[in-house]
Amino acid sequence: MPLARLKQARRKTVGSKQTAKAVAKGLAEVVFIAQDAEEHVVRDIIRACEERGIQLVYVNSMDELGKACGIEVGAASAAILKTETDS
Repeated sequence: MPLARLKQARRKTVGSKQTAKAVAKGLAEVVFIAQDAEEHVVRDIIRACEERGIQLVYVNSMDELGKACGIEVGAASAAILKTETDS
């Protein structure tokens, strides 16, 4: 289950601003997008991931993604970051 991997990840981003920065810097390994997130919030992240060949995983809801990240509010996006040895 992809969310289990996110829960266990030591290095991750939570939220669209931090995830977008990680994608732009080439630090994201896998990006998670909540299907109920507003399209304008995640559009650029999705496009950047597609351009860079970064794996996208869609999850049902922002609440589900937020819980997987260990926060009590919803999250539109999150990412597992590459380890130093992956860079």
